[in-house]
Amino acid sequence: MTKELRMLAPESFREALSRRAFLKVGTVAAGLAVVVVACGGSDSPSDTTGASDTTAPGGTAPSGVASGDWSRVINQASGTLAMYTWGDYDDPELVGALADKTLGITMKVDYFASNEDLITKLATAGGSSGFDIVVPTGPYIPQMIDKDLIQKFDKSLLPNMVNVDPLYLSQAWDTTNDYSVCKNWGSTGFFYDTSKISRELTSWQDFIDVCMGEASGQCSVIDAAPNVAGMYFWSKGIDWNTEDKADLDAYEKFMVDEFASHIKAFDSYPSTKLAEGAYSIAMAWNGDARQAYVRIKEAGGTPENWKWVLGTPDTELWMDNFCIAQGAPNVEAAHAWINWILIPERSVQDLQYHGYNTGMKNMPALIAEIAPDLEKGDMIFFKDAEVKTMHTQILNTSIDRLVDILNKVKAKAGG
Repeated sequence: MTKELRMLAPESFREALSRRAFLKVGTVAAGLAVVVVACGGSDSPSDTTGASDTTAPGGTAPSGVASGDWSRVINQASGTLAMYTWGDYDDPELVGALADKTLGITMKVDYFASNEDLITKLATAGGSSGFDIVVPTGPYIPQMIDKDLIQKFDKSLLPNMVNVDPLYLSQAWDTTNDYSVCKNWGSTGFFYDTSKISRELTSWQDFIDVCMGEASGQCSVIDAAPNVAGMYFWSKGIDWNTEDKADLDAYEKFMVDEFASHIKAFDSYPSTKLAEGAYSIAMAWNGDARQAYVRIKEAGGTPENWKWVLGTPDTELWMDNFCIAQGAPNVEAAHAWINWILIPERSVQDLQYHGYNTGMKNMPALIAEIAPDLEKGDMIFFKDAEVKTMHTQILNTSIDRLVDILNKVKAKAGG
């Protein structure tokens, strides 16, 4: 029987995204330099006219979805494709053997921990980073366009973009999708071991209290300045995009003088370390926390002891995007791979691995047919009320200060 999924209500997503902005040109232009300095069917190949890719992850063709109104053009390419992305963010088959077999390309994947790290890498390289595909979060895209770090798509090579739900297209950071297309979106919360932390945790204040209490020295936070700041501001009922000096001063004082000494690690992808028993509690993005359940079981642990909490009273809404780096060595392969991932069966295959909503049209029907036994769908598809609590980062004058504060927190924590 197909599991009931809690699917995102479109009106809530639009409302949440309307509360975020892209780079405020002029107000941050001078500060950007500081950020850069501060941060460290058949799957057989077909011709470029298109082919059906109707094989589901398990190897069987989904009868209903396969005959639906989807584009399944496969553009064959060749050579090596280099992608710079978030950690453990793609099904290994899709960046490995299946990409080689289907598209004729060999992929090399490297990872970054934050958007600031990505921008630093590309800006320092000056168009010769060697990367083809990069995966920034939406609000960072305008500055990447302005700084000539990414290039325009050749949309004639991305016919499968029509498979993306219009809800996830035409965002304010790239209204015409000339430079970007949704990879997936998600939110932020935390993951904790109930065998070590006996009381129920439901909020960011609970997270802070436990990290400073029974989980002191066993606490991990995401290695990204806005997320660490968000934890504090959300717990205080303050907009995490605040530019108020008093708010930022109070945040710095608390984090450096009181909280830093309790942090064990700054880990953007804690699922592996969680499986190793390194942390009792960890801030995490929802997909990585979902993967932790699998890894804990594989490591011989007891996943039932662990609990995921979507941060309250407010938390983050983010959308990551496929882009092509300026100076990409293999632009043709970059388009071919992105286009291939936008085939519904491939997109759902990726979703099953990384645990984030990939934004395909008619997602409930796709899941029901391609992945009816999807585990922990409630960690991927949020309730309407949950989405209403989510807020997207605004890149404003506070960003350099947040990066500086995180560096001070790391120094105090010895990280």
